[in-house]
Amino acid sequence: MIRFRGGMAAIVARRGLRSFPLDPLLTAAFVALVTLGLIMVASSSVAIADRVYGDPLHFFWRQSAAAAIGLLLGYGVLRTPLKVWERLGVPLLAVAVVLLLLVLIPGIGREVNGSMRWIDLGPVNLQSSEPAKLCVIAYLAGYLVRQGDRVRTSFGGFIAPIMVVTVVAGLLLLEPDYGGAVVLFATTLGMLFLGGVPFTRFFAWMLAAGAVLGSLALHSPYRMQRLTSFMDPWQDPYNSGFQLTQALIAFGRGEWLGVGLGASVQKLFYLPEAHTDFVFAVLAEEFGLVGSALVILLYAFVIWRAFLIANVAEQGGRLYAAYLAYGIGLILGLQAFLNMGVNMGELPTKGLTLPLVSYGSNSMVMCCLAVALLIRVELENRGARSRSLPEVGMSYVA
Repeated sequence: MIRFRGGMAAIVARRGLRSFPLDPLLTAAFVALVTLGLIMVASSSVAIADRVYGDPLHFFWRQSAAAAIGLLLGYGVLRTPLKVWERLGVPLLAVAVVLLLLVLIPGIGREVNGSMRWIDLGPVNLQSSEPAKLCVIAYLAGYLVRQGDRVRTSFGGFIAPIMVVTVVAGLLLLEPDYGGAVVLFATTLGMLFLGGVPFTRFFAWMLAAGAVLGSLALHSPYRMQRLTSFMDPWQDPYNSGFQLTQALIAFGRGEWLGVGLGASVQKLFYLPEAHTDFVFAVLAEEFGLVGSALVILLYAFVIWRAFLIANVAEQGGRLYAAYLAYGIGLILGLQAFLNMGVNMGELPTKGLTLPLVSYGSNSMVMCCLAVALLIRVELENRGARSRSLPEVGMSYVA
């Protein structure tokens, strides 16, 4: 069937990206997660914020400011062509390494709860691992484009990015940030696999990475304590297993539909880190199984959408855009999976936030930038398709 569209194809082709709105489905999921995150930060932190700062909404205002900054910077990302990020791959990697080195220097890095993860910038603190992860993904995407054939056919091409990420992960472990190192290493292996690395080589290195990270956990006293308390938190419910048992109580109280927004009891100084690492447990208590399942579906949709956008870019020959989207989908999905697994007692405590939902200014800003990059990839995908449309006012529909 032939359908006439009066020259719209030519108009779209000439105007390019300016005539295209943002990806409506991805944008809607992003807005839903950010909105839910702000609501849950306000609800889960009201007691501790009132006690410590005298303002029940202290953390909510700070998280809202971080979301506003993230949206503002995300707008700049949307207006920046991906070829700019591709050219900046190596400098971005250097920035990541410098940030991770600076945080380890006494007087520059700030220690909180035994970890040197923040650079003191006066009114704000920069958590170096957050921008570092995004910088490494941008570098790896460019490396896979430049050295794609070597990565797929030779050991040297495959081992080079592994060594780079090993250095970055080693700096993360010195903070220590074991969870961040695990997520970054897993994301790297996933990107290399999607870049065409043979399954046997990928699987061998996955086992090697798992063995190294596992040995580090076993030889570190506090990580070993986390592992043992995870396996049986009820053995010591008032000490090493306290955090996990309180999270499980929150899930149990939530039942099917939850106790209602704001009615959580566990956030009242029973569950430690209720507004950061364990916000999903408070969400489960207040919204129940149904609410928790909907949040999981939102994350699943964002990951599915990221991989779909990456696949379209790959089929169109835009490999940097494809690998970048794959990397963003992997790191968001892995971090969400690990955080929710920890909250539900299925994984050892890692100290990872739930993307776009947990309190954390640095995490919120970087997640906004990551999603903005995804939307930019989708915009350029549609722009490439519009340029391939016929210039005459006739188009065909099967």
